[in-house]
Amino acid sequence: MTTPESRRFVIGDVHGHYQGLLQLISLLELDAADQVFFLGDLIDRGPNSSKIVDFVIERSYSCLLGNHEQLMVSALANANLSSHSSVLQMWLQAGGSETLQSYSSKQHLWQHLAWFKTLPSYLDLGDYWLVHAGLHPDLPLENQTAQEFCWIRREFHHMSAPYFSNKQIITGHTMTFTFPGVEPGQLVQGAGWLDIDTGAYHPMSGWLTALELSSLMVYQINVHRDTTRVHPLSEVVVPLEFNPHSASMSIG
Repeated sequence: MTTPESRRFVIGDVHGHYQGLLQLISLLELDAADQVFFLGDLIDRGPNSSKIVDFVIERSYSCLLGNHEQLMVSALANANLSSHSSVLQMWLQAGGSETLQSYSSKQHLWQHLAWFKTLPSYLDLGDYWLVHAGLHPDLPLENQTAQEFCWIRREFHHMSAPYFSNKQIITGHTMTFTFPGVEPGQLVQGAGWLDIDTGAYHPMSGWLTALELSSLMVYQINVHRDTTRVHPLSEVVVPLEFNPHSASMSIG
């Protein structure tokens, strides 16, 4: 439960950048009452995925299932690392090879796989609704699956009206600078949603982002340049508008 003294931090896709995560956590100056929520994609692409998972588990931080965790679970479902299945190859090419190299034993790997299977697809905080990728605007919530929650992009981002009338959706999954007119490190806001995945692993960005939900302060560390910055959300967010007639997005 949130108290007047506690803060709620939401952290975007970390993608194996353990040292960057430690710097970001230090920047937050957490108190015992503060809550930390990860949007998924702790793993893949960066060099230290297993350390990040250990870190989140040991501190009992909340974490959602991301598409990379889901893909890893599917790829290793048969506990056979020598398999040449298409799912395994897809995962390895999407950063799974770096993740495998971060484990020193199969036992450690299987422990994390078991934990991934317990992760929720979304969290409802009352005023905010956390999910890795988004949801389908045309489906009732009870009819949606991890396929939507972990993977969706276009249909969600092109919503012309908020899905919820009383809460904002916070996502990761899609790097913000891939939207038109958005620079690396900036956040993106659409109809009832806010994307905070600023592309920590990507050479064009390197920014890892945390958002504090009450103050709406944005905390960032650049994993490539070892720099930090703190801004009000209003200074780093780009509002987008969807034109249903042209099926395109524009800056609002």
